[in-house]
Amino acid sequence: MLNLLPFFTVHAQGIQEWCSNPSDPNCCIVDGVPTLKCFEVVFGNILFMASAFVVLVLFIMFVVGAFRYLTSFGNAEKVKKAQGTLKYALIGFILFISAYLILNIIDIIFLGGKGNIFKFNLGTP
Repeated sequence: MLNLLPFFTVHAQGIQEWCSNPSDPNCCIVDGVPTLKCFEVVFGNILFMASAFVVLVLFIMFVVGAFRYLTSFGNAEKVKKAQGTLKYALIGFILFISAYLILNIIDIIFLGGKGNIFKFNLGTP
């Protein structure tokens, strides 16, 4: 029996700091100079911010499409334009969710479902 519970967990890590403790061996800053390990933090933050931006844009598209639909007053051209906006917003939402789910499926099937696919780790020297 396949356990689907890890499939539906959300890995919300948010924006990561460079280093909370400079004496930590996993710290990416050595003697005040960022190392290649800091790339993990930068890439993770870019991915998190891009996801937040995509969700914001999709929400705005849904609101604009719904507003256009409600204010079309039966005008066929305005209704068609509003339906197009809603259609593309829905397609974008489906693509965004399916990309996340595909990565989770890959993580479960090939990587053991530990959620490591969303954690960028270059390894320690």
